[in-house]
Amino acid sequence: MSLERRPSLLSYKKNIPYLIIAPGLILLIVFLVLPLFTIIYPTFYQGTLTLDAYVSFLSESYNRGILWRTIRISLLVTFWTILLGLPTAAFIARTDRKWRSLLMGLVLFPLLTNSVVRSFAWINILGTNGIVNRLLLQTGIIDEPLRMLYSEFAITLGSLYLFLPLMITTLVGILENIDQEILEAAETLGASPFVAFMKVLLPLSLPGVIVGSVLVFTGTLTAYTTPQLLGGNQNMMMSTFLYQNAMTLGDWESAGVIAVIMILTTVVVMNTFNWLAARIDRRGGELDA
Repeated sequence: MSLERRPSLLSYKKNIPYLIIAPGLILLIVFLVLPLFTIIYPTFYQGTLTLDAYVSFLSESYNRGILWRTIRISLLVTFWTILLGLPTAAFIARTDRKWRSLLMGLVLFPLLTNSVVRSFAWINILGTNGIVNRLLLQTGIIDEPLRMLYSEFAITLGSLYLFLPLMITTLVGILENIDQEILEAAETLGASPFVAFMKVLLPLSLPGVIVGSVLVFTGTLTAYTTPQLLGGNQNMMMSTFLYQNAMTLGDWESAGVIAVIMILTTVVVMNTFNWLAARIDRRGGELDA
């Protein structure tokens, strides 16, 4: 009797992982995949399979301008988060544990504030009567207020402030596990601190850089509140353009086209990051897209 039950017991144990993930998978399909499919499907099928909706969208220079602006700002924010986040993360990773906790708390503190509140704070800073313009006018550096708000600069700055903690947090987790004796050995062999950073620390931190870059790029690409409040309608991003087509104009077909283009853009950029990482570090370390 026990021999008969044993195969069924083993089979049950093998199915436990599938039973565990089944509820989450069902919720994901019902509340994400199916709604997304109902929006995207009409853009490809109108009695027959066609790409006319995408050709029509990309044939307009206004739409191409919004797409290019979104990609440009997303890449620019990603670049600056890497440039600022990597040295900051390296410094935090080298500090004592008690100070590391304090510094990480300061890094994560902005994430505890609502994005709308943060965007209004930047409006107060960058506005015509904002803190920066008042300071520059009082010191005599400028004669009239600078136009910083409702511009690509404002979107970039606000997005950088929003997503820099994500990059730092991701990199600290990687850099903490890198043995400091490796850097000391490189410096002992004659490498300057900059060369040791570029030749040793940067390749070892590439997995964190790739993950952080994907998070920052996709976050900037899909962010709505910051571009809407700091960029306005004159500097529209794909996310705000999608909202305008869906909720204001009721054009769900165009909204579906925008959604597909945003998804494809994310996939292309992720694979580009993988390719660059493989080129920089011949040992591999690619991130599966």
